[in-house]
Amino acid sequence: MSIVAAPSQRALFGDDDSAPSAVAPGLRRFDDGRHGFDYRLVRASRRSIGIRVGDDGVAVRAPRWVTLQQIQAVLAEKADWITRQVNERARRQRHLAAARIAWRDGGELPYLGSRLTLRLDAGIKTVQRRDSALLLPLPAGCEAERIRDRAQAWMQREARALFEARCAHFAHLLGVRVRAVRLSSAATRWGSATVCGTIRLHWRLLHFSSAVIDYVVAHEVAHLREMNHGPDFWHTVGELFPQWREARSELRRSILPPW
Repeated sequence: MSIVAAPSQRALFGDDDSAPSAVAPGLRRFDDGRHGFDYRLVRASRRSIGIRVGDDGVAVRAPRWVTLQQIQAVLAEKADWITRQVNERARRQRHLAAARIAWRDGGELPYLGSRLTLRLDAGIKTVQRRDSALLLPLPAGCEAERIRDRAQAWMQREARALFEARCAHFAHLLGVRVRAVRLSSAATRWGSATVCGTIRLHWRLLHFSSAVIDYVVAHEVAHLREMNHGPDFWHTVGELFPQWREARSELRRSILPPW
C-alpha cells in the first residue's frame, strides 16, 4: 500500500528522527494506547510513504523530507490494518511451526488429511505403509535428511499413481483426453494444464484431504475444455466436482508443512 504525503506538510512538524529508540536497534515503536507494534524505517528516494507487513515485521519506506511525526500520523491512520496483518502473520507462523515435520522415528507425516507415523526398520527392503504407520528401510538413529528423502520418494510415487487415476476419472466424465500427468514442485501454484493435454500437479498435495486433491485435479481437467476462469469454466468444475467451493476453502485454510 502507498500513502502520499505532501512536501508542504514538512513545516508543520519538527523532525526528531535522531531521537533514541526504546526498542531493538534499527526499530522504532508505534503505540497509540490501542495498537502497538515495532517497525523498521527506511529512508528512500520516493514520493510516498509505503507500508509493508511481512514475516520479518513491519517496514516503512518514506521520503527523506517526511518528518517522523508525519510517519507516525500515517501509522495511526492505518493502525487497525497493520495490527490485523501483524496478528495474522504471527498466527500463520505459529501454525507453520506446529506443522513442521520431525524427520525421525516417531515423527508424523501429514498424508491425505490424516497422519502417518514414521518408523525406521533396517530389517525391511522397501518402504511399506501399515495402517497409520510408514515403515522406512533405514537404521535407528538415521540422519533426518535421509529419512526425508525416503519419505519424499515414496510420496512422489504415491502422488503419481493417485493423480493419474483421478485425472483419468475426471477426464472420462468430461469426455476429454489427458495426454500426460507430471509432478510439479512449483512455488506458486498447485496445478496447471496445457492446451495439448498435459496436466502438472504439485506432489505435496498428498498432505491434504482427498476432497482437496479432487478439487485441484477437477480444476485442471476442466481447463482442457475451458482455458480460462470464466463462468463456463466454473460451471464445468461444478459438473465434475460439485463440492469444489468447500474444498477450495479448505485448501486456502490449509498450511503446507515446512520441509
